[in-house]
Amino acid sequence: MNNVDLKTLWESSYEWLITTGLSVIVITFLTFLTLYVAKVVSKKVVRAFSTSISDEEMQKRTTTLGSVIRYILSTTIFVIAAIMILSELGIEIGPILATAGVAGLAIGFGAQHIIKDLIAGFFILMDDEIRVGDVVKIGGVSGIVEKINLRVTVLRDLVGNVHYIPNGSIDIVTNMTKEFSRYLFEIGVAYRENVDDVIEIIKSVDADLRKDDKFNKYLLEPIEILGLDRFEDSAVIIRARYMTRPGKQWDIGREYNRRLKIAFDAKGIEIPFPHMTVYMGEPKEGNAPPMHVKLTKEQG
Repeated sequence: MNNVDLKTLWESSYEWLITTGLSVIVITFLTFLTLYVAKVVSKKVVRAFSTSISDEEMQKRTTTLGSVIRYILSTTIFVIAAIMILSELGIEIGPILATAGVAGLAIGFGAQHIIKDLIAGFFILMDDEIRVGDVVKIGGVSGIVEKINLRVTVLRDLVGNVHYIPNGSIDIVTNMTKEFSRYLFEIGVAYRENVDDVIEIIKSVDADLRKDDKFNKYLLEPIEILGLDRFEDSAVIIRARYMTRPGKQWDIGREYNRRLKIAFDAKGIEIPFPHMTVYMGEPKEGNAPPMHVKLTKEQG
């Protein structure tokens, strides 16, 4: 290669660099700058809405929609940037888009699960079924929603395990923290106890709990006594329930159970354990045959 060829190559490279190359660099820089600005602005907007809204449910929904909007914005910005860069490089966009359409149709038949996930995720968000921070049960897995987008829902359970659930596989969602929560008590006491007295103790424990500033802010209503529910082998079961703020039912339930146990102990109320009563064939006359019990000591 002679000096003329080298000079021509240098001139053409220099011209490409200050025209097309510079445009590609500027587009790439502006793309990352736009992504950063979109991320910062969306976070600030979500934070502003969250702090201005007193309703905790709306705060959850705002946070969830904010993460989805950031995901959509990032994808859109990348696609636009790629099209602009290809255009600057002199590559025809039309044939590529046509090929992508045909290829997308072909891939779509093999990626039906992905399309199903996207459609299901869209309706989950539209119906406001799940929000970031909710405690839900999906397909036998329970946990706090850490992330949700159009394709997947991410749960973290009580142990700390993270579960990734494709939205297309979600058929039933149990949301335990939507608008309010409930804690159901099934209180078992011995058959010899007076049920009305036990109910009064349950109410008195509720009154004491509601006076505690640490817990009364989470209680939406006084305890609701549903009454004597059923007879078990060794106990009668009294049902009651609390209405609490979302996600606070377990804290309230544990504290109430602790106080109820203390109150039952103080009043001598028996919380029975399973036991069996043996009758030795006693007739109506009451003259049952004696049962001889003999205690022996083992010789060791």
